[in-house]
Amino acid sequence: MINFIRGELVDICENYIVVDNNGMGYEIHVPQTVYGMLPSVGETVKLYTYFQVREDGVALFGFVRKEDLAVFKLLITVNGIGPKGALGILSAISVDELRFAILADDAKAIAKAPGIGAKTASKLILELKDKFKLEDAFTASFEANTSGQMSMLDPHGMEGIKEEAIQALVALGYSSSEALKAVKNVAIIQGMTAEDVIKAGLKRV
Repeated sequence: MINFIRGELVDICENYIVVDNNGMGYEIHVPQTVYGMLPSVGETVKLYTYFQVREDGVALFGFVRKEDLAVFKLLITVNGIGPKGALGILSAISVDELRFAILADDAKAIAKAPGIGAKTASKLILELKDKFKLEDAFTASFEANTSGQMSMLDPHGMEGIKEEAIQALVALGYSSSEALKAVKNVAIIQGMTAEDVIKAGLKRV
């Protein structure tokens, strides 16, 4: 119903912000990870939103990045995780960290979120794992670590190298979660091999 809201950021509260759009102040619930992306009060902000309608009221949830909203919508499809639960998860860990936790079967990382126990975290992984691709997670991490170098590199070509590096780290005795976390933070440059990625990744484990 409300795809996004753009307006003046007029207030930043503990669990929500207020945006003035054409003289109307919208109270928008946001995850803690959004606060670092917000402009200063008085400046213009744009948030992609999810509008929740319930018998006891309505609520708006907002995200700076469209992809974060997409992940939020996936989370609330899991039985037992409503908008507030999904917001709690995305406050405890970033969307990129959630992707890798799901792909690595790392329920412990997801269970750090308030109100999310190990059982719910495992259920979340089971229901959403097939909706996240390793390639997408690599590409997101790749873009974040290379910034202006994107035109020089092919993130999809790097997927095979990173996957090979992960498999090698697992063979060395590291858990899938440790291997994923190490490799995802390696900034890829042209000409790097899987061995180069492993060496860089081992420094981060």
